[in-house]
Amino acid sequence: MIKVETINSRITPLDRSDVDTDQIIPAEWLKRVERSGFGEGLFSAWRKDPEFVLNNPDYKGANVLVARENFGCGSSREHAPWALEDYGFQAIIAPSFADIFRNNCLNIGIVPIVAKAEIVDTLISRAQEDPSTDIEISVKDKTWSCSATGVLNEPFELNDFSQYRLLNGLDDIGITLQHEEDITAFESKRHDFKPSMS
Repeated sequence: MIKVETINSRITPLDRSDVDTDQIIPAEWLKRVERSGFGEGLFSAWRKDPEFVLNNPDYKGANVLVARENFGCGSSREHAPWALEDYGFQAIIAPSFADIFRNNCLNIGIVPIVAKAEIVDTLISRAQEDPSTDIEISVKDKTWSCSATGVLNEPFELNDFSQYRLLNGLDDIGITLQHEEDITAFESKRHDFKPSMS
């Protein structure tokens, strides 16, 4: 997981609510055994529509997705955040998220930001009118700004542990490896007949 301190990006406006994980990454993509390559399947059913936002070249390279309420509902599949990350999204702004989806995002370094519905309305409208609309997100300060919409230093909720993980680029394995010396010392004292890490 890479360190996430500040995100400066344009916005991709996804003007839909109740986007579930099966829409984010359809079931046929779950046969893959590796974690990479899911970006190709992101919203693949919707991308068949030429008018779908990800098919608009004006939003190519925009790393912040803005959507309506209840984003990431449905099943708990980790593949949904994997697909968003593989496509290039670093943050998602919505009025609400499914809890498991939100945690899965934080576990891989995507920043989920809850914002008021009226602010999301403004962001989506502005980005639809002007695809060059940009945003700055500070994980360190737990704030975001979009000067084009007049939103400056808007705070967002992020618990201290998640902030620490993002700022230091630590996923679950990274957190565990911080204690590698202690684990090795413990393993060296285990009896030979017990399972070991090697």
